[in-house]
Amino acid sequence: MLIKPETEARRLDAIASLDILDTPREPAFDRLTVLCRRIFSAPMSTITLIDGHRQWFKAEVGMADRDTDRRPALCNYAIAQDTPLVIPDTHDDPRFTDNVFVYGRPFIRFYAGAQLRISGVNIGTLCVMDTKPRQFDAEALAILTDLAAIAVDELLLRNLSMQDNLTGALSRRAFRAEAERLSALANRHGHSLTLAVLDVDHFKQVNDTYGHAVGDAVLASVIATCRDSLRGSDIIGRIGGEEFAILLPHTDLASGMAAIEKARLAIAAHKVETPCGPVPVTCSLGAASLLPGQHFDDALRNADLAMYSAKKAGRNRSIAWVDPAPSISPARRRVFKAGQITFNSGRSTFDCTVRALSEGEATVEVISTADLPGQFKLAIASDGFSRACRMVSKSDNRIDVAFV
Repeated sequence: MLIKPETEARRLDAIASLDILDTPREPAFDRLTVLCRRIFSAPMSTITLIDGHRQWFKAEVGMADRDTDRRPALCNYAIAQDTPLVIPDTHDDPRFTDNVFVYGRPFIRFYAGAQLRISGVNIGTLCVMDTKPRQFDAEALAILTDLAAIAVDELLLRNLSMQDNLTGALSRRAFRAEAERLSALANRHGHSLTLAVLDVDHFKQVNDTYGHAVGDAVLASVIATCRDSLRGSDIIGRIGGEEFAILLPHTDLASGMAAIEKARLAIAAHKVETPCGPVPVTCSLGAASLLPGQHFDDALRNADLAMYSAKKAGRNRSIAWVDPAPSISPARRRVFKAGQITFNSGRSTFDCTVRALSEGEATVEVISTADLPGQFKLAIASDGFSRACRMVSKSDNRIDVAFV
């Protein structure tokens, strides 16, 4: 790790306070990367945020993916220093010998990155990159630094937004605040509360086939139809690109399933009118009830797992989560910490981000679960924590472990 554990902990706290990772594209940030490409005549530009195990692009032009491994990322080197990082030719820099992003796609030969600094720590960069060496004079660096300051302003302003501009759903941050409030009330007074997760089926295919404008129209229509099917007291929030969460207050799981099934059927029966003609759309949904004393993050995670089960079962269906052993499931607290997974007698290591933690369990995110064994060691340097683990479950880039 290029950054001291105590600094890394403060850095991740700053990112967590923004609640921005894995949020949809937003025009304000897209414009900045497009502007960088035009000003500097560079084929690649990104607004990069770096968590415990990856670099994630809030906005990008010229890149194939939305996130990549943190360790070889040039932006990872940039956030470790206080002044902008400029590399005229990566082939002349010994730090990047055999670097996968230099000698493999996207074949970075030139890099310039200005830090995004919030609460006294670097959370990421605004950068420009080229596939050929080039110079970057003082005026160009000053412009890049000013644009990075604008990106920081946009991040802070975004934090004040309560509504998703496209669909009218609550922003992820606003939804979280309302979910925490309603969960506390439900736990205090013994009320039922059900949470659901809705994901639009084959949404990438819609974007690839019809374009992002039609994709936006589909999302807006889906949420409008969903809202018409629910009660006025039910709350919808956008928590990802095509993923939404629904709060159903004073509703047990059986009633919640009836409500989301009604919404699913209404969405499936409605074709979205677009300039390309009517577009059919379906959704997969999962639901979970808030257990006594449970934090809403755990119930939302269970609803998310149920939604993934609906996807695996064929999509366009609703599935409920049933906790197999609620009485012995330890309470986990939501955290955001840099971790490291070690196995093969210490010869193999993976960076990870720890997202939930209890005395006996943890939830961690990694770039890929493909090469992870069933047992390994999890360490959190900032906490002086190290425990042997066994994998309990995995879904996409997230795994649940139990300490042994």
